[in-house]
Amino acid sequence: MTPLKLPATLLHDQADACLAQWASQWSQSPQAWPPEVALDASALAEFDSSVLAVLLGLRRAVTAKGSALRVVGMTPRLRELASLYGVMDLLQPD
Repeated sequence: MTPLKLPATLLHDQADACLAQWASQWSQSPQAWPPEVALDASALAEFDSSVLAVLLGLRRAVTAKGSALRVVGMTPRLRELASLYGVMDLLQPD
């Protein structure tokens, strides 16, 4: 499975397309899912709360396949937003 990375910009207008792109890639992947899927958030610079919807949607998709999602490289601002919305524990940051 190709490592997942968040783009530098993820705003409301890009959120659905971002999640749909990953879903499309996975539906075509014949590989077995690893026990843990890592998502690199270190490039994320411009974002709004829509990023949390993307992360939680990704988490749902990954757990539905029997894997766990681990978000790595969370910026302080992303950590703060996740804490504010009460979802930090769901995202399992590094």
